[in-house]
Amino acid sequence: MSGHSKWSTIKRKKEANDAKRSKMFTKIIKDITIAVREGGPDPDSNPRLRLAISNARGVNMPKDNIQRAINKAIEKDSASYVELVYEGYAPHGVAIIVECATDNQQRTISNIRSYFNKHGGNLTTTGSLNFIFDQKGVFSIKRDQIKNFDDFMLEIIDAGADDIIEEDDFVIIYSARENFGNIQKALERLSIEAESSKLERIPNNYIKLEKEQALKILKLIDLLEDDDDVQEVYHNLELSDELIEALE
Repeated sequence: MSGHSKWSTIKRKKEANDAKRSKMFTKIIKDITIAVREGGPDPDSNPRLRLAISNARGVNMPKDNIQRAINKAIEKDSASYVELVYEGYAPHGVAIIVECATDNQQRTISNIRSYFNKHGGNLTTTGSLNFIFDQKGVFSIKRDQIKNFDDFMLEIIDAGADDIIEEDDFVIIYSARENFGNIQKALERLSIEAESSKLERIPNNYIKLEKEQALKILKLIDLLEDDDDVQEVYHNLELSDELIEALE
């Protein structure tokens, strides 16, 4: 899962600027809205809302903004979002899954299709890429939150972690989907708040391309990620050291 870890590091660096941070806040507000609509405004009885609030804190969203999003979601005239998943191939067989939350399905599918078409890709049927991606729990934690690394490792492994990777100043935990809640509880016991915690689609195989080919595909991925209706983009493009240097 080192390929996914590299991509997570690149995304963190990209999201450090104010424009990307603003988009992150918008995505989290959508998560909060959907969570409140599904399970109510009380995070104690709504696990999805509790997770959305945790992710909001992880990117330093102000408490007032979080509460305002919860209050807004309760209102009858608040936006109603539908969650959609689109799957497709970029050139050279690179698989891409796009998760969206939208209040206008026609606009969203029109935009997503146009991005793929303009960059030499094509959309496929839903579920056709399931054999390429596994859904796993992914927790990103700042290293300085961990006081005793040995105790931390024992607790997290006992909770069901499949893999623990140190990447720069972060520790990334991977777990099977069914152990996601156990890892959350273990982190709570250790008084550790994750920078982000969610179920992600992790490729079980990667496609390696020449730098110029890969950079063109990353332009498509950037375009998708910049769309206001897009929540997450997953792909199986291998990030070589040369490619990472070109992105930095």
